[in-house]
Amino acid sequence: MIVLKIAVVGVCASGKTTLVAGLKAAGFDAYNVAQEHSGIHDFWAKRHPDILVMIDATMPAIHKRRVVYWDESRLEVQHKRLADAKAHADLYIQTDKYNAAEVRDKVINFVKEYRKRKTKGDENS
Repeated sequence: MIVLKIAVVGVCASGKTTLVAGLKAAGFDAYNVAQEHSGIHDFWAKRHPDILVMIDATMPAIHKRRVVYWDESRLEVQHKRLADAKAHADLYIQTDKYNAAEVRDKVINFVKEYRKRKTKGDENS
């Protein structure tokens, strides 16, 4: 089986830590990239992930998940910092309407399909 490095980026309180924990528990090599805090536009690429997942959330969803002392303007800054990651993401999930298990399952299903395509591509080479 192909082992893939999965990088997860997203705005604060979008569910990155929970997603990475769920992916690791399911046997995947996943890690959180704090791209939303970095002015380095391609910080996400530092460890050369095989798959880049971006998750996102709106302020109403963030407020349901946790108490934050910042507003929409900080979310806008985070989105600007994440623009390069979003442009390069293999999978983008707006998490507002999903629970943690649903987000995890979407990523797992994507990774399984990615592996199938990758394996077929290698066979055809």
